[in-house]
Amino acid sequence: MKQNPVTRALRNLTPNKLKAVILVLLALILAVIVSSFSILHPFPPHTMTMATGPEGSAYDTFGKRYKKLLAKEGIEVKLVNTAGGVENLKLLRDDQAGVDTGFVEGGLADETESTDPDIVSLGTMCYEPLWLFSSKIPVDRGLFSLRGKRVSVGPEGSDSRALVEAMLKRNKLDLTYFHAVGLTPEQSQDALAKGQIDALVLVSSYASPVVRNLAKAPGVDLADFSRADAYVAMFTFLTKLTLPAGAASLEQDLPRSDKNLLATKTSLIVRSHLHPALQYLLMETATRIHGRHGVFQKAGEFPAAEELEIPLSADARHYYKSGRPFLQRYMPFWLAALVEQLVVLLIPVIGLMYPLVKGLAALYGWGMQRKIFLIYGELHWLESEIDKLGSAPPPPELLARMKQLEERANRAKVSAKYMPMLYSLKDTLRTVRARLDRQGKMG
Repeated sequence: MKQNPVTRALRNLTPNKLKAVILVLLALILAVIVSSFSILHPFPPHTMTMATGPEGSAYDTFGKRYKKLLAKEGIEVKLVNTAGGVENLKLLRDDQAGVDTGFVEGGLADETESTDPDIVSLGTMCYEPLWLFSSKIPVDRGLFSLRGKRVSVGPEGSDSRALVEAMLKRNKLDLTYFHAVGLTPEQSQDALAKGQIDALVLVSSYASPVVRNLAKAPGVDLADFSRADAYVAMFTFLTKLTLPAGAASLEQDLPRSDKNLLATKTSLIVRSHLHPALQYLLMETATRIHGRHGVFQKAGEFPAAEELEIPLSADARHYYKSGRPFLQRYMPFWLAALVEQLVVLLIPVIGLMYPLVKGLAALYGWGMQRKIFLIYGELHWLESEIDKLGSAPPPPELLARMKQLEERANRAKVSAKYMPMLYSLKDTLRTVRARLDRQGKMG
């Protein structure tokens, strides 16, 4: 009787061969997992590029803090000094710039940028007041006190210049209202001290060393925006803040009176492809840096789940709702990232392996039964031939066929579960053998 390849394969499916098949399948699955790590769910990179701001700015100060704290987690942060939030936003939107994250103040993104799928926000980090410092000129009327004066409004791409231009535009004015100079914060501080400029406008957190120095510098006045409420009504991204008298220096009683300030808020923006583990790590670091009590904020007020113009990332939403992922709370960053990736990849793999293993087990059982059933089938054919003989002795070919079936039954290897079936087959073979022997003697 001719047998097809499948029948021959099933007949030869021994436990050892099945183990070999399973090992090959597991090796293939492992190879898929390893390749998936680098294709579908890559490990977090060891480096990250952050766009900050000019030397001496709050963004520059913040960037150095992030760099120091993230270095403890094994992440190297490359800081890129820029003119400020305007330039940061452009760099973040540029696929070729290589910037992963940066600080951007509210009010800078237009409708196109707010719907850009390539950038998302991790929330607001701090207030950024508009500081107007002057020397030897009264600034009680805010920007309107600066007509014809030499004023540093920051370089192109800075937050300060962008906000000043927006405020002047609302009053149907532009930078030609005074002599605008594009100096960095540190350059502006030196120029004001040397009398090279009359005033400087700076949008920056109180964390800026330049702001702190100027707030208590002798002969330097801080403007009071008496019409702050009107600006807040016109610009939805602005907030009115108050710098209390003596907050800059209790010893010198500076400022000598409460100062009304206009402020926007700074967001930490990231490229949407930034690895989720790094986004969570940035959020945790932001909490340590920006979550403390300050002159204008209460402890825990920042970072905040606020969308100014750019939407929050899904990971940021999860962080504000549930905090840092469970594993990252109790494991080193890289170990937690590894385990998280394994969990993500193993869930579908386990889902695939369960029916696969179950199917292999069923196939193995069917193969074991098939071996026995094939012998039973051929034995049934043999008995039919014996019945046709009547009382005549069996021919040699029939005896040879019977011997072959007995040898196959003796060579058959099955698991313990199927041993009763094999024993039953051998008993049946013995019964048929006895019948053949009787007919042979009779003949």
